[in-house]
Amino acid sequence: MQEDIILSVLNGKDTLALLPTGGGKSICFQVPALCREGICIVVSPLIALMKDQVFNLRNRGIAAEAIYSGMRAKDIDRILDNCVYGNTKLLYLSPERLTTDIARERISRMKVNLLAVDEAHCVSQWGYDFRPPYLLIPQLRELIPDVPVLALTATATPEVVTDIQEKLAFRKPHVFQKSFARSNLAYVVRYTEGKEEQLAEILQKVPGCGVVYARNRRKTKDLAVMLQRKGISADYYHAGLDGETRSQKQDAWINNQTRIMVSTNAFGMGIDKPDVRVVVHTDLPDSLEAYFQEAGRAGRDEKKSYAVLLYNDSDRRELERNFEQSYPTIEYIRQVYRALGSYYQMALGSGKGESYDFDIGRFCEIFKLEPARTYSCLKILEQAAWLTLTEAVWTPSTLQIHADKETIYDYMLRNPKSDLVLKSILRTYQGAFQHPVNIKEEQLARFLQMPTNELVQALELMSKEGMLEYQPRKDKPQIVFLEERVDPANLTLDMAMYAFRKQRQEKRIRKSVEYATRNECRSRMLLAYFGEEESKTCGVCDVCLEQKKGALHEQRFEQIQNSIKDKLAAGPQNIHQIVALFPASQKEDVLSVIEYLLDEQFMTDSEGVLHWNA
Repeated sequence: MQEDIILSVLNGKDTLALLPTGGGKSICFQVPALCREGICIVVSPLIALMKDQVFNLRNRGIAAEAIYSGMRAKDIDRILDNCVYGNTKLLYLSPERLTTDIARERISRMKVNLLAVDEAHCVSQWGYDFRPPYLLIPQLRELIPDVPVLALTATATPEVVTDIQEKLAFRKPHVFQKSFARSNLAYVVRYTEGKEEQLAEILQKVPGCGVVYARNRRKTKDLAVMLQRKGISADYYHAGLDGETRSQKQDAWINNQTRIMVSTNAFGMGIDKPDVRVVVHTDLPDSLEAYFQEAGRAGRDEKKSYAVLLYNDSDRRELERNFEQSYPTIEYIRQVYRALGSYYQMALGSGKGESYDFDIGRFCEIFKLEPARTYSCLKILEQAAWLTLTEAVWTPSTLQIHADKETIYDYMLRNPKSDLVLKSILRTYQGAFQHPVNIKEEQLARFLQMPTNELVQALELMSKEGMLEYQPRKDKPQIVFLEERVDPANLTLDMAMYAFRKQRQEKRIRKSVEYATRNECRSRMLLAYFGEEESKTCGVCDVCLEQKKGALHEQRFEQIQNSIKDKLAAGPQNIHQIVALFPASQKEDVLSVIEYLLDEQFMTDSEGVLHWNA
């Protein structure tokens, strides 16, 4: 459907594209951007995805930039200038940056050819991930009135589809919707009290790389260690790790040096890895939107893959507990808001547009707050448009030399302690006079044979005295204050909307539990949730396979299974050879048994050759 979407945009039509995870959404705005003179503005809430796409575009010789929370004002100014006067083809913006004065002024002077809105479901209060800054997009459209908008999402119910078009001020409704059906993806729910044993068994049977999702950080490490002990190549990933570690772990998995990544939902967004064979959820997700998106990271190359949910009765109770924590009292929300003001020493009436590093663990420790409930308060404040909480993104340390060589020489004579540091910088980072260069403090400190903290102090001093500009690395989430700080007693929340969102979330939880417990084709349930009411049974999920097995008399099924097992005990066999063992009248039954044995991993199929798994 990519070509149709691209042609629609090139014909100047406002367009909503619903493509499943792995459906190639980025191409739909990148190609039109290159076809036309000017620049494409891409609104995305995912900083990691923005950085990844900018990196890949630049590697292809395409000028791209990204502006997001935590960047220096001078860097934002430089990038926006390049977009006005240079040849930049794509500018990625986080939504809270849309209506800052500097962005509005520069965008009004840009030759914009397309406005692309990624993760467009975030504009809808009916959606599962509503973000108020998305509601500011129509104001941006007023600056570029003749420019079409392309909204993209992988998850939207029918009511969200309608809401997206209204909120983004579509001139006419216009939707391209590819079926969410994934014929190569087998959805499986396993009811089990022994999740660890079941997980290891699945990963031992299903070859290829995979992702295992767990609800909390501690569990990711525990599961990864358990898998390693069972001889399975595994690592863990969560937002609490420093940026460089996260990057190394992610690269090792992408390059198949690590087979299984055990992660919180912090992992996977924007990662284009086509050969994921299995995604396992060890906890019941709190929405089918989130589950569908995460499970959909399996089998993007359209080869047979599995999305497995391990479920037991405690999952339902855990979801109910989390649900209660997710909607704290207004008094607790005000307590958290008051603590934020104290944490950043913000005066009343100040702070609008400011962004700060945020360590929720440290914050809760200082103010004696409960982390889970505090995080829920921050999300409620975000939905009420008081602030935005971004994901953790790693930005390396940089430095740039501002002084000329004569000034530096004079400075070294007057500051012998800085002499060796400056000489090493001048020798090692020759481009530092022209532009900021990335540095690794630990590496430089080892070379200088000095403690890292002393090197950092020296760099900070030289930065303060104007010799150079030193920016330490960032690897924490950012809080962006969207409004001036008010007295907590005057903090306003729309309680009717609060109640509406609570009701919607309760419904999502019920649907998740229903998915795990109802004896109905898993694919049909998911598709019906997203509005595809007339879909057929998939034939490959655990429910469909059990029904196929039940359609055969149990004794007859076992006879066929045992015959196949005996034949394969002598060695691998071509599937046609196996089918030929039985009368032609039994061909359909034999194929049903083979399909069941393959899906349950009793056998594996290697290009038509069957192997029995011992």
